[in-house]
Amino acid sequence: MPSPYASRRQFLKQTAAASAAISAVSIVPRHVLGQGQVPPSEKVNIAAIGIGGMGYGDVKNFEKLANIVAICDVDERHIARAQKEWPAAKPHTDFRKMFDEQKNIDAVTIATPDHCHAAVTIMALKLGKHTHCQKPLTHTVYEARMVYEAAKAAKVATQMGNFGHASEGHRLICEMIWDGAIGPVREVHSWSNRHPDISQRAVPRPKDTPACPKELHWDLWLGPSPERPYHPCYHPFAWRGWWDFGSGVLGDIGCHEWSPIFKALKLGHPTTVEASSTHYNAPPEVTRETAPLASIIRYDFPADGDRAAVSLNWYDGGMRPPRPDELEPELRFGVDDGTLIVGDKGKIFNGRLIPETRRKAYGKPPKKLERSPGHYVEFINGCKGGKDRCGSDFVDHAAHLAEIVQLGNVAIKANRKIRWNPEKLECTGDADATALLRMPYRAGYSL
Repeated sequence: MPSPYASRRQFLKQTAAASAAISAVSIVPRHVLGQGQVPPSEKVNIAAIGIGGMGYGDVKNFEKLANIVAICDVDERHIARAQKEWPAAKPHTDFRKMFDEQKNIDAVTIATPDHCHAAVTIMALKLGKHTHCQKPLTHTVYEARMVYEAAKAAKVATQMGNFGHASEGHRLICEMIWDGAIGPVREVHSWSNRHPDISQRAVPRPKDTPACPKELHWDLWLGPSPERPYHPCYHPFAWRGWWDFGSGVLGDIGCHEWSPIFKALKLGHPTTVEASSTHYNAPPEVTRETAPLASIIRYDFPADGDRAAVSLNWYDGGMRPPRPDELEPELRFGVDDGTLIVGDKGKIFNGRLIPETRRKAYGKPPKKLERSPGHYVEFINGCKGGKDRCGSDFVDHAAHLAEIVQLGNVAIKANRKIRWNPEKLECTGDADATALLRMPYRAGYSL
């Protein structure tokens, strides 16, 4: 049984009718509205920052909904490919210079590696640009707070790229929980058991220093992270398992699997977070460089109002929770990506009540949420002054979700239970763990 969210490949194909969902209203000249505001009758001018991999897919989804006026990537091979499809877009290799030089940008879509997300996002927000950024939105807990504050002040449309939030499955999970279909929720278990070839994990830094491709601006690729020599184990698309650049498997998938959970249960901050991983006996030259091959993380959220206390659990690298007795024996469990929600009166596995007899007897919950016109359409509508925030708006949802996800990585790195004080932004009584909440920034990059 697959996760209720479309895979990336499936999702990127489901956009043909998206532009029809944007309704044009009265014609208002752009100059009347000022910076950051786009008249509903005009197309939004979008700059794409990071156009390899998922970034390329984002631009393909926006191309019928908006004008692609700028493309920015530190790898000129990516730029060359993009210019063939969007020849009118002005090319750039440095997002800072792009913002200085090009003034016709209304919005940005950001799909750099994680370590650059916050630096680009906050600059865009401070300039009044509507901002779409891929998950996990930030690289650290501290950055998540800073993005939240910047987005709150900017008052522009924002959207994180956890596109499942716009799905029917996301809404049905929320509505089943609110309808009491499984009673008070006590436990949530999510996993992603992907092969380590997606990004190297549990390895030390390479010692060889091959030549950097002439098309790659390596210093710009490093961005705010500490200097190190180029190596193909980082780029392209190999950066995710390296702590200086990525956020491991949890950062990759956590914002997808947990989005409906945070919406449905209105989870705030955990009191404690504890992790165990295959790093437990690994040497520092491994643990300080890359994410572990496998990990288990437990967050404890206190009761809040009518909601019971909840334990939120994460598994990767082949780890998984106990198989529920209610699940039919022929169905796969604990492989790929998935979530099991455990309540006093039942369980939801990958968006469906189990067993199948229970699902059929229950039917569907009462509708309490409006349905989405689509992830990308939500963002464009927001740029044009739509009355509703995007479903994964930075202020209402995404920044907090990213903060909690990255807090799990702090527990992995600390290799012990941490007690979380969200008001002071610190791990109580643990200076070393608190130091992991943020990262140093190289000169020329700041929040």
